[in-house]
Amino acid sequence: MSTADAKLPTAPRIEGRKPHLLVVRAPYYTDVVDGLRDGATRLLAEAGAAFDVLDVSGALELSGAIRLAVRGTRPFDGYVALGCVVRGETDHYDHVCREAMSGLTQVTLQFGLCLGNGLLTVHTVEQAVARSRLDGHNKGAEAAAAALVQIRASRWLGVV
Repeated sequence: MSTADAKLPTAPRIEGRKPHLLVVRAPYYTDVVDGLRDGATRLLAEAGAAFDVLDVSGALELSGAIRLAVRGTRPFDGYVALGCVVRGETDHYDHVCREAMSGLTQVTLQFGLCLGNGLLTVHTVEQAVARSRLDGHNKGAEAAAAALVQIRASRWLGVV
């Protein structure tokens, strides 16, 4: 299936109380991350979920912002991390990708969070655009769907 033939995922249904999610975005590549956000928020709205959107300065700050949210007074059932890192001429890309992904994994495991990871790590802006279009393979929508599935699982397991 080509990217043009791909469709946004179907919004998972959550029984009971309407879930509330925090969408954290690192809008360095604004057009790409706006597309990811639009895919994520469209899917969340379709699922009947409430959500807030918070911007941070970069991909490395995604996990820190989620950690702050966990410490805060506003309760969230789940989180969606959105951002984009594009390979450049130096090895900075490798460090940012590794540490940003590791940070998201660590905060998820340490606090048992329902997290959808929509951080793109790509070689070109064109690859990022192809993964952030609403009429294609939108990784923001996929991340939102993943977070909702985790929320559903946590409720079924009696965690929340």
